[in-house]
Amino acid sequence: MSSNTFERGRVNRIRLHVLPTTRFKTFAITLYAGIPLEEDQVTSTALLPFVFRRGTNQTPETIALREQLDDLYGAGFGFDVFKRGNNQFIQFRMDVINDAFVQSKESLLAASLRYLGEVVTDPLLENGHFASKYVQAERDTLRKRLEAIINDKIRYAAERCTEVMCEGDPYRLHALGNRADLPNISAESLYERYHQWINEAVFDLYIAGDTTLAEVEPIVAEAFKLPDGDIGTFASTDVRTTARDVKTVVEKMEVKQGKLNLGFRTGISYGDDQYPALLVYNGVLGAYPHSKLFINVREKASLAYYASSRIDGHKGLLTIQSGIEIDKYERALAIIQEQIADIQAGKISELEINQTKAMLVNHVREMQDSAYELIAYDFNALFSGSARTGEELIEQIQSVTADDIVRVAGGVQLDTVYFLRDRKEA
Repeated sequence: MSSNTFERGRVNRIRLHVLPTTRFKTFAITLYAGIPLEEDQVTSTALLPFVFRRGTNQTPETIALREQLDDLYGAGFGFDVFKRGNNQFIQFRMDVINDAFVQSKESLLAASLRYLGEVVTDPLLENGHFASKYVQAERDTLRKRLEAIINDKIRYAAERCTEVMCEGDPYRLHALGNRADLPNISAESLYERYHQWINEAVFDLYIAGDTTLAEVEPIVAEAFKLPDGDIGTFASTDVRTTARDVKTVVEKMEVKQGKLNLGFRTGISYGDDQYPALLVYNGVLGAYPHSKLFINVREKASLAYYASSRIDGHKGLLTIQSGIEIDKYERALAIIQEQIADIQAGKISELEINQTKAMLVNHVREMQDSAYELIAYDFNALFSGSARTGEELIEQIQSVTADDIVRVAGGVQLDTVYFLRDRKEA
């Protein structure tokens, strides 16, 4: 993986990261725009990219803006809104075929960057603010996205567990915001938020493909009309090393299957030396079909329809998700906690460790096949301040011992128990 060397530069307030490579037939473009999670702004920030995609000052009609992608040989364009640490990110992605494989009058990479720059830095304005018809329509789109989370009870339970676990912490906020905020967002107020966002967000632009930093810099300078200023910094992320008293929350809704979610503090974040051991710990516990939760809770005890764990390496959190019969709550909780205790006691087989390492190493190696995975990995390292390369991560994973896993397990502390159940009396 040593060939995955990004060239770094800066254009105005944009940090540029270019991966020159001929391994892909397309150019992969990703723009990250990060800003602190704030309760009074999270919903309006999330709404911005929905409005961006509707039109620009040069191309005010949505259909015409989308047709430009067809003119770029079917270039792909999309966005995502997510949170990382105490920051909210809007991520834009484009992919366009390498000019070498088509007959194009102009550089498709340059045209794509101009398209992205126009969407982000020159959105359609009417009378000094966003177009009211687009804001109204996209408020409804975002409302439906938020309602979809409530209707997806697995996702809803996971979000609620995090919300309870991180009470008083910006991380409790959902990246897409809050439905209750939407009626109060007008075309005028959203433009005010855009003005703040474009002036304060941290911008990182990634390009992977058959190009160079020197080639890209002048194109970006022309395409992105950002206000002058400093690059800015991400909001700091506190990683608590200890849990307070365990919080237990039972919520009742119209459900037929219970959702039992547990939240833990690990005290380990992405850039820590112990992070590879945490990855292996999570794999042994619940990330894979061979993991303890899947085998012992779902298969052997038949207590769960699903049972798994995942980590948030930027907040030092570990969560367990399970779907259970509502009357099996006590037994399911007990056997889940048994798996945690077993690992803390060193009851880990060599097979469990080796299978987990193989899965993790395979995932890291598979990144080589995706330009976007390489970009995401590099940005994770940048955001966390970690200099760990993919090769180094593989080496560190392979060197993790059973003692290392037990050491990590000793710091895993239960913080929150969240149970979503039916409305019947217990």
